[in-house]
Amino acid sequence: MACALVTGATGGIGSELCAILAGNGYDLVLVARSEGKLARLSEHLELAYGVEAPAFPVDLSEPGCADRLFQAVTEAGIVVDILANNAGFGDQGAFLDSDWERQTGMVDLNIRALMRLSYLFGNEMRARGHGRILNMASVAAFTAGPFMPVYFASKAFVLSFSQALGEELRGSGVTVTALCPGTTDTGFWDAAGMDATRVFSLMRAQSPRSVAELGYRALMAGRPVALHSPATHLANIAARLVPRRLSTWVCGKVLSRRG
Repeated sequence: MACALVTGATGGIGSELCAILAGNGYDLVLVARSEGKLARLSEHLELAYGVEAPAFPVDLSEPGCADRLFQAVTEAGIVVDILANNAGFGDQGAFLDSDWERQTGMVDLNIRALMRLSYLFGNEMRARGHGRILNMASVAAFTAGPFMPVYFASKAFVLSFSQALGEELRGSGVTVTALCPGTTDTGFWDAAGMDATRVFSLMRAQSPRSVAELGYRALMAGRPVALHSPATHLANIAARLVPRRLSTWVCGKVLSRRG
């Protein structure tokens, strides 16, 4: 049976994606920080879908953890056919007033871990001649984001990196898909401190299930980019037509805290 590894598996889009993959007959490798949540998710998926779903509790923002995860999966004899780099987080606030460790942790998780896992598992996929990689980008990839500058920049990286890697792998049997959701009803926004901004008053939140379903369809079709929600399509178009300075100003108004 084919196997999919999903990071950030225990909540939001990640848990919905796990259910969709399991429902389509995929064994799973579940990766997240919380050992307790992973254990409960593993038990649920195995009972509900009759798949294997071993849990690997790992904090991928820590140095070397991506390599240790790869080694553990390899030593367990698991062959990963789908890699879903879903783990990530954001943080609201002016950069110079932010916590430095949280910002660098964001880079380590949103960019460095995604790169490393794509490199390690991508090389195995290429050697076998088949495989699929799904990277979680965002509507944030299409503009600069005042008051969330590192998060927006990290998602711009994910989109650009995924498109470039996918082109390099053209004809190899390995595809790369960047999923770009808009505002989604998950715990992400609360964790990022977005409750006092204008985001939810201006954009309707999408369900994690609908985002995961789109991501799965795009992944299986080998599409390089999947845009979810009207806001995401609009942002993609605006990035091509609206001056960068104007889109950055508008984004700053949306992301700033209401006074």
